Amino acid sequence: MEFRPDTRYPPSDPRYHTANIEAALDELITHLREDTAKFDEPKAQALFETTAEVLGGLRTAFAHYDSGAEAAMRE
Repeated sequence: MEFRPDTRYPPSDPRYHTANIEAALDELITHLREDTAKFDEPKAQALFETTAEVLGGLRTAFAHYDSGAEAAMRE
């Protein structure tokens, strides 16, 4: 993965870092799902797909922090 910093926010803003983590998670999720199609072993496919789903949940948590969508993430 190549680090590409988010330039919408200054590095002192937590959203600068959460946006970067979201992008990294997106890349990893895509990678996992693409790799799943490259082999036929069902247990490995399940592992990769489950990992992608869990990381998707984490990505959603970061997005909710950024948007303030969850009450727990608001001040």
